[in-house]
Amino acid sequence: MAVLRRMWRRCLTGPLILLLLSGAATGNQGTAFADAERRLTPAGPEVEAGQFERPSGANWAEMQRRYKGAFVLSAPKPSRRQVALTFDDVPDSRYTPLILNVLKQQNVKATFFVVGSRALKQPGLVRRIHAEGHAIGNHSFDHPDFSKLGIVGMKKQIRTTESALIRSVGFAPRLIRPPYGEIRMSQLNWAQSQGYTVVNWDVDSSDWRQLNAQVVYRNVTSSVRPGSIILLHAGGGAGQNLYGTVNALPKLILWLRTHRYEPVTLPELLQLPERKND
Repeated sequence: MAVLRRMWRRCLTGPLILLLLSGAATGNQGTAFADAERRLTPAGPEVEAGQFERPSGANWAEMQRRYKGAFVLSAPKPSRRQVALTFDDVPDSRYTPLILNVLKQQNVKATFFVVGSRALKQPGLVRRIHAEGHAIGNHSFDHPDFSKLGIVGMKKQIRTTESALIRSVGFAPRLIRPPYGEIRMSQLNWAQSQGYTVVNWDVDSSDWRQLNAQVVYRNVTSSVRPGSIILLHAGGGAGQNLYGTVNALPKLILWLRTHRYEPVTLPELLQLPERKND
């Protein structure tokens, strides 16, 4: 995690900024994004994947069965062909606005899991997420692996992020997504007792591997089903390339609608309140 935190603190490299500005100056923003993806996305399927890969953990299906309603991978009994697009590691000034622009253009509402330390630095971007009708969840304060923390450490991560979100949008979220999806049974017991819902996913785009748009699109469309919770990212470490996600999103939304899927927020999909105390 020290590596990830160091990466987050670095600034975006100069060549990429120049590339995007040149595209914007000519009015060809979409081409600039595609060029950025081609130049920064490696030929192979991943780059230093271990820096972003989730650790191996408990049996999620068993946890969902044992903690019914408190630990969720997908909608338990979907009555409609609804799915939830979820975006982790926000806010990020490079990628979050681009994702929000696509969602606004496509008239889609999604769910964003916020990192508290980032929310303190960019409260305006958190307010934009909320103002545009998207749901907000808690994604820890500085992105540690909860399974390596005790309950006290996890509580501090959740509560500190809640304070940051109350300052920016005025409420504490009910939904928690632990970094890497990792959480202990004892931590789940505490979350359940406090009225939280821990939400992981059943469809992993693997976009954190810095994949191109075609692969991100294929990873989602090959696995989605009614009630699916789809993991995507709208923020990353310094230098991490998520233009594959940005470029895949319009095509992905079109595919979902063509196949009669309705993208909704997690509170709508799970029929839960967004705010913890509601």
